[in-house]
Amino acid sequence: MIQFSLIQTEISLSTRRSALAATLIGYQYMNNRKINSLKIFVQSFRGEMKKSPFKIWLRVFLLVQFSIIFGIFFSQDIAAGYFTWGKVTGIILFFIPIGYLISYIVPMHANVDIQAVTLSLDRVYLFLIWILVIAKLLASYLYHTESVADVIMCIILGIMGGRLGGIIIRVEKLKIEHGFMKN
Repeated sequence: MIQFSLIQTEISLSTRRSALAATLIGYQYMNNRKINSLKIFVQSFRGEMKKSPFKIWLRVFLLVQFSIIFGIFFSQDIAAGYFTWGKVTGIILFFIPIGYLISYIVPMHANVDIQAVTLSLDRVYLFLIWILVIAKLLASYLYHTESVADVIMCIILGIMGGRLGGIIIRVEKLKIEHGFMKN
């Protein structure tokens, strides 16, 4: 009887081991399938993100976000007498053409295979906006020069708006040029 129970224990132990091994192999296979499908999904999503409509809507979203945040700051500073809406409008309008000119350095090309215009990251613009945002933060919180911070906020909004307009115009021209859309 002792031998029988030892044999049964060995069998059940080896059965459990093989069942565990099969489970682990199946889990590993399933896990590899999930990882591969996740890689394909991420690559597909990255491809979609490079297309112009996604990038344009992202830039519109960022411009609206900055406009709301800066609008709150403008309202507070105008109420305190540091700035006027006329100055805000004038400075923004002055920097829109500069943003439009900056749009010409945005790397973009027409991809005939996917029938879309793809945009790449513009490091010059990214660096410029970060420098301006840091300068705005320093001007308002460290040096307490609200009027300088307001001018910097106007510059940021003007450059962002002009650049967005320039990108939209360039994308539309590329789409028409390569036959992705009709006149």
